[in-house]
Amino acid sequence: MSLGGGYMLSSRKGTQIPAIGLNITMKANGPATRDAYSLFEYAIPPETNGPPAHIHTREDESFICLAGRLDVSLGGEEFTLEFGDYLYLPRNVVHTFRNPYGEEARVISVVSPAGLEAYYQALGELPPGPKDMATLKPIMEEFGIELQLPPGGGH
Repeated sequence: MSLGGGYMLSSRKGTQIPAIGLNITMKANGPATRDAYSLFEYAIPPETNGPPAHIHTREDESFICLAGRLDVSLGGEEFTLEFGDYLYLPRNVVHTFRNPYGEEARVISVVSPAGLEAYYQALGELPPGPKDMATLKPIMEEFGIELQLPPGGGH
């Protein structure tokens, strides 16, 4: 629905991006926000790990929990987000997230400035199935994302 140049999307509506084993719905991208931010709705299935530990060098993220619970590691600290909780994830700080719980977690992610949608779309263009780090690492680097694997991990 157009609202004088704006638009409205219901929950789970938007552009579906099949990337990183999560249900990612893009709600707003760079062109829609004059490159100010991108906005995503993540649906993280029960007992699912998110991406490996990584650093964004180009953008800041914010998470707002809509449903369920989500564990987030951020800069060496552990957080559990529940309904209504907000967490700011600044650029250049290592982070990852996971849903070890028995119910789906849903999170709104605001990424500023815009651009992360191109990364997700590049991942979504990979063939289905498990991804090895040798395939993912160059894509991550292209978008200013640095993988932070533990010593001896991800050969």
